[in-house]
Amino acid sequence: MATILARMLVKPGKEREFEQIARDLYSASHGSEPALRYYEYWRGQEERVYYTLLAFDDHRGFIHHQTIDHHEDAAPSIREAVESVHLEFIDPIVGASSLPPTEHQAAPADADELTASYTERLAAQIADWWGVVRQGPPEPGA
Repeated sequence: MATILARMLVKPGKEREFEQIARDLYSASHGSEPALRYYEYWRGQEERVYYTLLAFDDHRGFIHHQTIDHHEDAAPSIREAVESVHLEFIDPIVGASSLPPTEHQAAPADADELTASYTERLAAQIADWWGVVRQGPPEPGA
């Protein structure tokens, strides 16, 4: 699984343009990516801040999303509209989320150059402290 929270700061005056890109990507992604489990956009409280929550069957599904034609075709428009992006890999809590833990996967041995590059650049960041709490809830009275 790969679950990511993306925080994007949109350039001033590019909000409507960005929202159209988001709608187009949402529609195209939900229609053509079988590994996609969750993909939605929101406006944040702070002006020009947007969030996307993405979840995929596995890390390779996330990389496929990043490299699929409709996402690659939108990349120049995204760069034109977005000032900065922060991707944070997040870890679903077993018993409080229907999604499995976030894990990294290496690119397949026969991966094309774009897939290999994205896999390295967007490697899942697994926080050390997750391993301790992933063991499950503490025993009663512990």
